[in-house]
Amino acid sequence: MAHRWTNTLNHQDITPEAAFLNRRQVMAGLGVGLGLAGLGGVAQAQNALEPNSYEDITSYNNYYEFGTGKDDPARNAHTLTTSPWTVQIDGLVDQPGEYAFADIMDAMTIEERIYRFRCVEAWSMVIPWNGFELADLLNMAGVQSGAKYVAFETVLRPDEMPGVRFPVLDWPYVEGLRLDEAMHPLTIMATGIYGKDIPNQNGAPLRLVVPWKYGFKSIKSVVRITLTEDEPPTSWNKANAREYGFYSNVNPEVSHPRWSQSSERVIGSGLFAKRQPTLMFNGYEDEVASLYEGMDLKANF
Repeated sequence: MAHRWTNTLNHQDITPEAAFLNRRQVMAGLGVGLGLAGLGGVAQAQNALEPNSYEDITSYNNYYEFGTGKDDPARNAHTLTTSPWTVQIDGLVDQPGEYAFADIMDAMTIEERIYRFRCVEAWSMVIPWNGFELADLLNMAGVQSGAKYVAFETVLRPDEMPGVRFPVLDWPYVEGLRLDEAMHPLTIMATGIYGKDIPNQNGAPLRLVVPWKYGFKSIKSVVRITLTEDEPPTSWNKANAREYGFYSNVNPEVSHPRWSQSSERVIGSGLFAKRQPTLMFNGYEDEVASLYEGMDLKANF
């Protein structure tokens, strides 16, 4: 299926995994910036915007259920059993129930979406996801008229998740979106990276991806989706509401209380690489700003 949004990168823009490192080394040696046609004007503002390598994406992660170090998920997440897998969809839907992952995959159209990924910790990547629009899954379950929010829950298996032995957060991990955010065509449920099944450390077998929000909103290893009238609790907001708002849209003008969000460190660009400016809504402003028209984005951070 063709991309529907000009601000997602196109297939011709993605560097084949095997060629990625060599090409990046050549580009670095020449000191050349690479513009990507699929980004239009945004590409002109960012130099050398290339998808990160598979190694970058799968070895530098936050998945606290497997440890707080960036390499902990890659070392520990192999313990997570991902097959069979079911997702409970309930709340204000016409067809609540347990949906087998295999049945979901049979019913969905899988697309390649190449998105920027911006962590609240002020680092970033570009990731070639495979997945389907969340709206398609919600429509399959039948969204009722009273639904205003979508709540998500990560699997909780203490025997398979060594990180949950420590009270870093109130487990299980939970997240939420407003319904219009969830139904937006940029919002996907990712099932793969670089055309391969998504690894455990990245949220196998099914994770949310909302590219204009900070990465912790893109909840991993989803086992429950609930349509609700009321704004759902979210894990980091419960832990520290002063630092982590419900919306958590990428906004260079709103600093985290402990650091600026005006720039970011690009993973894979080298230890001494210059930080790049952070874009409003992570570069997806043209597509999503209308969702927040009239809202004070500093108060509703």
